[in-house]
Amino acid sequence: MTPDELKQLTVTRSVDARGTACPGPLLEAKRAMASVALRGVLEVLSSDEGTNEDIPLWARKVGHDYLGSIADAGFWRIFVRRLK
Repeated sequence: MTPDELKQLTVTRSVDARGTACPGPLLEAKRAMASVALRGVLEVLSSDEGTNEDIPLWARKVGHDYLGSIADAGFWRIFVRRLK
């Protein structure tokens, strides 16, 4: 998805993992996804650059849809749609 499309998404749940190092943001995403309804969107806020690789790999591995990320001021907004 384009950054503009990502900004227009309706986010079901947002997790603020800024200031935590790997694997913190990924663990927060895993825990939060359990409370996201099927087809809902999880947004992860992370200042750890490695999260941009970890979240897409995890999403594909467990069967969710990684939608993309947006760089913001010192952090990233990462979006995943729950499919399972």
